[in-house]
Amino acid sequence: MRALPLIGATALLVTVAAAPAQAAAVAPPDIPLANVKNHLAQLQSIATANGGNRAHGRPGYLASVTYVKGLLDAAGFQTQQQSFTYGGATGYNLIADWPGGDTNDTLMVGAHLDSVTAGPGINDNGSGSAANLEVALAVARSGFQPSRHLRFGWWGAEELGLRGSTAYVNSLSSAQKAAITGYLNFDMVGSPNPGYFLYDGDNSDGTGSGPGPAGSAEIEDTLEAYFTSIGVPTRGTDFDGRSDYGPFIAAGIPAGGIFTGAEGRKTAAQVQLWGGTQAAFDACYHRSCDTSANINDTALDRNSDAIAYAVWTLAAGTVTPPGPSVFADDFETAKGWTTNAAGTDTATTGAWERGDPAATSSGVATQLGTTVNGTNDLVTGASAGSSAGANDVDGGTTTIRSPAITLPSGASSLSFSWYLAHLNNATSADYFRVQVISGTSATTVFSQAGAAADRAASWQKATVSLAAYAGQTIRLQVEAADAGTASLVEAAVDDIVITQS
Repeated sequence: MRALPLIGATALLVTVAAAPAQAAAVAPPDIPLANVKNHLAQLQSIATANGGNRAHGRPGYLASVTYVKGLLDAAGFQTQQQSFTYGGATGYNLIADWPGGDTNDTLMVGAHLDSVTAGPGINDNGSGSAANLEVALAVARSGFQPSRHLRFGWWGAEELGLRGSTAYVNSLSSAQKAAITGYLNFDMVGSPNPGYFLYDGDNSDGTGSGPGPAGSAEIEDTLEAYFTSIGVPTRGTDFDGRSDYGPFIAAGIPAGGIFTGAEGRKTAAQVQLWGGTQAAFDACYHRSCDTSANINDTALDRNSDAIAYAVWTLAAGTVTPPGPSVFADDFETAKGWTTNAAGTDTATTGAWERGDPAATSSGVATQLGTTVNGTNDLVTGASAGSSAGANDVDGGTTTIRSPAITLPSGASSLSFSWYLAHLNNATSADYFRVQVISGTSATTVFSQAGAAADRAASWQKATVSLAAYAGQTIRLQVEAADAGTASLVEAAVDDIVITQS
């Protein structure tokens, strides 16, 4: 993020042949925090190997573009690496189009990829770049085919005056500008002392600049609906020209986005609203300490999911805003889960526990040392032990049961992240399960059996309906079993959420 006036430039033009559009009424995915942080780790490594930064005209910037482009090409995006010149150096924008949708009704998602020369720029703006990248990859993984065309952009030389995004917009004809019917900008979405600011598309705050172009209020409302659904208050932030929405707004394109704060200081009222301290939102803004340690995981996780929600909602126009959360547990604090609640567990090692997992492997990853969110998860034997098989599930079944949860009278759904890992000495008798306990009845609502093959630990997302339990008080029970021959079995769960439909 920068604070310089807009200056025009020229750039190559991108044109894309679109596949036939197909509307898709599918729910937006949960974006794994671990995946976003892996992209940040890669950007940090690139900066470290290239003089400590990823700035315009420096080798670290081009290496960053190459990293992002390689992933998008492999995922099936049509990419274009644009070039422009500023300050005697060549800069680059990366444009990635997802085939399909109406190209005369294009939703564009952007973030600047460059840093200042003083540091690696992991919050500013590795955070927005990495979150957008993982959302784009989620589009590809899901085969999302919305009615609107989707285009993603990673901008160069933002820190020198929005040079890359201005170059891109200036390269478009009037018709091509009119075809971009919305622009979402994500610049600094993981500030270590975060606020939750949304660009004030309708000028409802009544301060500073006026509203964005028609359609900007819809973008703000969509993002606000997501944060309302997870119980996080938001506040408006002005279109002050400090980020890449600037040239889009100047061209009459509706815009919006998220911002977690830069060098400004959090007020006492904002501390009461969001927590944190009365200090800078990002004390490492434009400094060498803007490293991979300069990220608030909770903010990055929430904002990555909000980006996905906005993309799925605005691109397809068919997604109902999520209802309020009934129960949520990311296992960062103890919320009353009980092991062996029925007194029937038989496992001798590898019992479920809430903990900080240690990574283990035996040819394949058997236990992940990274969680989906935060430090802890529910895991079968968190410690690594002397070998991969030291603290895995052995001897039978292990269970852990949630506190009582009263469901609303209407329909609700359960979502969670999970994995089951085993080696080829496993059998179909081994399993990972989730049950709903209602009264004295236990019903399996999710099950994954083992097999005589190596299965690497890898976080996955599951969603199941709880409509059958409307109005009831239930408990969730998570189970893992080494129930066949002696085998290496591990399992984990994170980010359990029950949402009212």
